[in-house]
Amino acid sequence: MKHTLSVLVENKPGVLSRIAALFARRGYNIDSLAVGRTEDPAVSRMTIVVEGDERVIEQVTKQLHKLIDVIKLSDMTNEEYVDRELILIKVHADPTSRAEIMQIVDIFRARIVDIGRNSLIIECTGDGGKINAIENALRPFGVRELVRTGKIALARGQKQRD
Repeated sequence: MKHTLSVLVENKPGVLSRIAALFARRGYNIDSLAVGRTEDPAVSRMTIVVEGDERVIEQVTKQLHKLIDVIKLSDMTNEEYVDRELILIKVHADPTSRAEIMQIVDIFRARIVDIGRNSLIIECTGDGGKINAIENALRPFGVRELVRTGKIALARGQKQRD
């Protein structure tokens, strides 16, 4: 089962590498990792998606709690939260296929952010299901390049940092 971990850490050099090393030492693969500053410039939020059973997640969270740079950690998997992912996808788009591609972009409420002679770059945000769906819808046109951010997430409601 995939778990979404929200980790508040001190915003200083080396924190990301220490956390990534912790996962590597234990032999756990990170499915996605997104990091960015929070409303407090001294604190960053890491959203880590990792696959594992309850025992694996318990082990990971115990090890993360031991790191001095970790301020707070929560497994959001069983909570209500809002998550988003971003994809940029460059597709082959000759003049005969552009109208069809533009229709798909409209259906997914995505945007065309660059137009080349024979390509388009499309930007789309949404949950993982939406991102997978637009990627699959555009694949038949020929994907030239693709990049995804990984999941970012916030708990719903009045959650406050301790």
